[in-house]
Amino acid sequence: MGFFEKLKNSLGKTKNSINEKINNVFSVFRKVDEELLEELEEVLIMSDIGMETSVKIIDSLRTKLKKEKIEDEENVKKALKEIMQEILDVAEPTLNLETKPAVILVVGVNGVGKTTSIGKIANNLVKQGKKVIVASADTFRAAATEQLEIWCERSKSEIVKKPEGADPASVVFDAITRTREENADVLIIDTAGRLHNKKNLMDELAKINKVIDRELPESSKEVLLVLDAETGQNAIMQVKAFKETTDITGIILTKLDGTAKRRSCDWNC
Repeated sequence: MGFFEKLKNSLGKTKNSINEKINNVFSVFRKVDEELLEELEEVLIMSDIGMETSVKIIDSLRTKLKKEKIEDEENVKKALKEIMQEILDVAEPTLNLETKPAVILVVGVNGVGKTTSIGKIANNLVKQGKKVIVASADTFRAAATEQLEIWCERSKSEIVKKPEGADPASVVFDAITRTREENADVLIIDTAGRLHNKKNLMDELAKINKVIDRELPESSKEVLLVLDAETGQNAIMQVKAFKETTDITGIILTKLDGTAKRRSCDWNC
C-alpha cells in the first residue's frame, strides 16, 4: 500500500467517527431546531475540531438553514458538509522559490519530524534539478548533525555544519556564504527543536532570522513550521508562539498515519 493510500485510510477512521456521531444526533432529533444545532456543535468540539471553529461552523449552518429554509435531515447534513468543505478548501500549496538563492527555514519543537521533512524537501528539489545546500543549525542536540548528514547523502544535497555547541547563527552565515560561492538554488536551514515557551531558545531563532534578512534581503523566504499531527489543540499554541518570533509561511504536518513510530521517508511522495 502506498503512502497516500495509508494516509487516506488513517484519515478515514476520523471521518467515520465524526459521521457516526453526527448520525447519532440525527437519530435522536426529529426536528431541525436550536437543540439539534447545539448537539451538533458539541459533536464537533468533542471531535477535536476546536471550540472557535465549531462555533463558526454551526453559526454558518444556522444562517444557511434559515436563509434557504432547510428543514429535512439530509439537506441539513449536506449544508453542514458544504460549510466544512469551504473552510478546508485552500489554494494549491507551493513553495515560493522564485529567487536564486531562495531560503527555506524549518522550525518546530523536538520530535516532530523536522529532519525527515528536510530530507524529503531536499530530495524533491534535487529531483527538479536544483542545487541544494542544507545548514545544520541545530547545534544543541547530540547527533542532530549526523542524522541530517544521512538525509543529505540520500538526497544528494550538500551540508554545512559546525561542532556541537557552536553558535547556530554562525552556521547559517557560513551556509549563506557557501550558497553564494556555489551558486546554489536553495538554502534549507535546520533549526534546534525548541520548546515554544523557552524565551532564550526563541531568541536564538530570532537571531538566525536577522542573519538571513541581513545577508539575503532580496531572497524568497519560506518559514515552515513542522507540527506533529497527533498534537491536537496544543498545536495552535505552538503556531501562535512561533508566529511571534518568525513570520510563518507554511505548516508541515507529520505522522498523519497515526503512529509516532513512523520515521521512514517515502522518496516518491
